[in-house]
Amino acid sequence: MAKIRIINESGNKLPAYETSSSAGMDLMAYLEETVVLKPLERALIPTGMKIELPNGYEAQIRSRSGLSLKKGLIVLNAPGTIDADYRGDVGIIAMNMSNQDIEINNGDRIAQMVISKYEKIEWLESVELSDSERGQGGFGHTGIN
Repeated sequence: MAKIRIINESGNKLPAYETSSSAGMDLMAYLEETVVLKPLERALIPTGMKIELPNGYEAQIRSRSGLSLKKGLIVLNAPGTIDADYRGDVGIIAMNMSNQDIEINNGDRIAQMVISKYEKIEWLESVELSDSERGQGGFGHTGIN
């Protein structure tokens, strides 16, 4: 298990796994006053959290499924990526996809964060690629059902 340094300026609890098999940890809003998102409006919501990821890791910011379904609140660029060399506030680009106002208050769980390993690659320029079963079949190539 990786150990990751975190600064919590919010006073809210640290992101934590809710169950033993959870992949994501809930992130909470860090606000001095309530933010009201009108339909189709978006805003950058701070969390008051700063993290120091090891090289080879990223933090992915995603919508919370329950909030998306019940309220229409999504993370606009999901999954958003926090790189290992970023040291600023973990901000959430929240968007209201519903037809009603959504209030976001300090301490509300508004997104989730998944920590993920990744690999760097090196491009090998070529004039051809090997054959595969799919080949160049693109969007919908296996049918619509």
